[in-house]
Amino acid sequence: MPPPRPTELPIDAVLPQLGEHLCAANRCLLVAQPGAGKTTRAPLYLLQHTPVAQGRWLLLEPRRVAARLAATHMAVQLGEEVGQTVGYRVRGESRASAATRLEVVTQGILTRMLQTDPLLEGVAGIIFDEFHERSLEADLGLALALDVQQGLREDLRLLVMSATLDVTALLSVLGENTPVIDCPGRSWPVETYHRPPPAREAAEIHQARVIGEALASHHGHLLVFLPGVAEIRRLQRHLQEKLPTDVDICPLHGQLTLAQQQEVLRPQRDGRRRIILSTAIAESSLTVPGVAIVVDAGMERVPVFQPRSGLTRLATRRVNRASADQRRGRAGRDAPGHCYRLWSQEQILPAHGEPEIVQADLSSLVFELLRWGVADPYQLQWVTPPPAAALASGRQLLRTLGMLDDNGALNSFGKACARWPTHPRLAAMLEAAAARDLLPLACWLTAWLEESPGGQEPDIAALFARRPVRGGSGTDGRWYSAAKHWAAQARCALEVNDAAALPELLARAYPDRVGEGLGGGRFRLATGGQAVVAETHPLARAAFIVAVELDGQASGARLFHGAAIARHTLEKCFPQTRQWRADIHWDDSAGRLAGEEVRALGAAVLERRAINKLPQEAVTEALLQALRVRGSLPWSDADLQVLGRLRLLHGTLGDPWPAADDAALLATLEHWLAPHLDGINRLDQIERLPLARHVLEGLDWSLRQQLDILAPSHLAVPSGSRVALDYSGDEPVLAVKLQEMFGQSTTPCIVDGRVPVVIHLLSPARRPVQVTRDLANFWKTTYFEVRKDLKGRYPKHPWPDNPLEAIATRHTSKRAARPEG
Repeated sequence: MPPPRPTELPIDAVLPQLGEHLCAANRCLLVAQPGAGKTTRAPLYLLQHTPVAQGRWLLLEPRRVAARLAATHMAVQLGEEVGQTVGYRVRGESRASAATRLEVVTQGILTRMLQTDPLLEGVAGIIFDEFHERSLEADLGLALALDVQQGLREDLRLLVMSATLDVTALLSVLGENTPVIDCPGRSWPVETYHRPPPAREAAEIHQARVIGEALASHHGHLLVFLPGVAEIRRLQRHLQEKLPTDVDICPLHGQLTLAQQQEVLRPQRDGRRRIILSTAIAESSLTVPGVAIVVDAGMERVPVFQPRSGLTRLATRRVNRASADQRRGRAGRDAPGHCYRLWSQEQILPAHGEPEIVQADLSSLVFELLRWGVADPYQLQWVTPPPAAALASGRQLLRTLGMLDDNGALNSFGKACARWPTHPRLAAMLEAAAARDLLPLACWLTAWLEESPGGQEPDIAALFARRPVRGGSGTDGRWYSAAKHWAAQARCALEVNDAAALPELLARAYPDRVGEGLGGGRFRLATGGQAVVAETHPLARAAFIVAVELDGQASGARLFHGAAIARHTLEKCFPQTRQWRADIHWDDSAGRLAGEEVRALGAAVLERRAINKLPQEAVTEALLQALRVRGSLPWSDADLQVLGRLRLLHGTLGDPWPAADDAALLATLEHWLAPHLDGINRLDQIERLPLARHVLEGLDWSLRQQLDILAPSHLAVPSGSRVALDYSGDEPVLAVKLQEMFGQSTTPCIVDGRVPVVIHLLSPARRPVQVTRDLANFWKTTYFEVRKDLKGRYPKHPWPDNPLEAIATRHTSKRAARPEG
């Protein structure tokens, strides 16, 4: 069957220019407005103009639905079946062959391809579609692809395209000379109406009412944007009871089969009207034909790191303005359209969605970078650099999971975990299960933890006992389908004969969430925080638990799901719990150190016993921790002067002069204070130590020699006095009697002349009379006003007409007239 003749689209006009740029350079940006046709036309054009010998193209799509449908649509344009020239690969499904020259993949697939083959043998180029969505995987994929291009494959071509791009940010990464192509879209005006929901009414009732209004008022198909599948099913059930028989309801979401998704995207030829109930997959990448009306519920489901589970999951939130405008534009593809927004016109929407990298758990990112061989993430080029605190947290989780060696690189267990394409927590659980022949059980648990079907039963062991035995709809159906997927990945059956190892596997995934029962439904977690359940909770009396879902509070966190675990199981999972260690801490209420010996996992204690003698090392550590809890150090006034000098040098010269504020010094107590705590076991003894001297002793000898030269404690003034400088404020201050500065025309400077001191000129009674940073100007102007005021009060002191020629003195006129000593 011959391929259909494509209609002309705006993108067609810029495709030759795109091809030329990618022949001359290996990077390009394409900003193409909605309706331009970039997703399917640009890849096919590049494919047709790339010799077979150069390899195939990869097209990255943010969602599985978009990947499948884009590949199918392009295959139809070529008159072929998908899987021939054009194929796709998504998690758990592949339609590609040796003949495939354009492979549409999801973003996570690219990362796994790069990890398997960093050279990307046989790949001519990569197209990043809808990059404006800024998923964590897209940002990581681009950073790795740039690394490959710069170090291994200069011939690898990269095309980044979207309807809206932060061009400036991308050019800062790709290079200022990267070609940028702008392509207008094809759209008609869209009239917008706001229909906010009334209070205390089910969402689907209001949605159905607005849909009925739109059907009666306008012609054409309706596209309804809803946040997820559950909302689609509720509205579908409600509409089926209300709509006329000549209107079809068509769901569109990622859980449908490819054939069902394709059916929705085919033009309607029988004259029947359609209501397409879609998730955000229809917002971009896909075009639904014949749509003249959009009804937007104004919500979206996005990946968000959830502290309560320790995993990134989909959360529902208000849509941002850029996405809302994209949705509205879907009504104006073929003719003037109409958009009903289910929120008030006064509702303020965020302008754009935040890049996922700034709000996500980055343990998966750290894991992938370590696999890549990058210990310092900032060696790579990022459109938005990952936050340092999130990177540190992710690295700490990998260490807790037992994936890192002493140097912070992946150990053999961490490398083995790389075969499981999931969160590091779950990968650690699956790999531990493989070693114990427990993979069927681990597949069920992984599926449950990823799908988060929830349920009122808080005990995961009880939930597991009622697991589904076959597929179906709803949460149980999703759980069963996900478990089947993982069983296929693990090459095992799903039958579980004995679930006794369930707590052990959960502890492998959540070692930081192991909790020690304190009574009354309270548990001390390995991290030091507390989890709380009602005293009637099934887990309230457990000696130890694994807390899988918490509400994210730092202390007193509410437990949603968990499992009891036996002490001997913890000892088997974590060999370090078999060793006794001293647990010394400062008891603030008693004002003394308290201690015992414990066998513990972090702060969760398995067993404790009395200790006869407090080890000095543990005492020192407890005292340092007590100081950090207090948040400040007991500095004397003299100490503060020394710290002020160091602070000035750090602020003026930077490295190698260290920061000298409380936060920096508390963070480095082990370096400068701990060596001086031998024999000390009380905080009040620390107060009597020469703390600033110990800080100085922690500096290099060369810095200590320069300190008195660059930031002296005293300055010599014209009278011959050595006057102390005050470093307690933001600027160094020289407080000196006015008469002692006679004859000096310039303001004294320190730090190799870079920092002028602030001069506080004092009266003979040492009261401030003038503050100046410009001594020469003071003598020319303000001095005469000061002299007029003070001459009558201090007649025995010199007040010369020309202070620059007078003899500086700290005495009265009579003594100043006699030669000194």
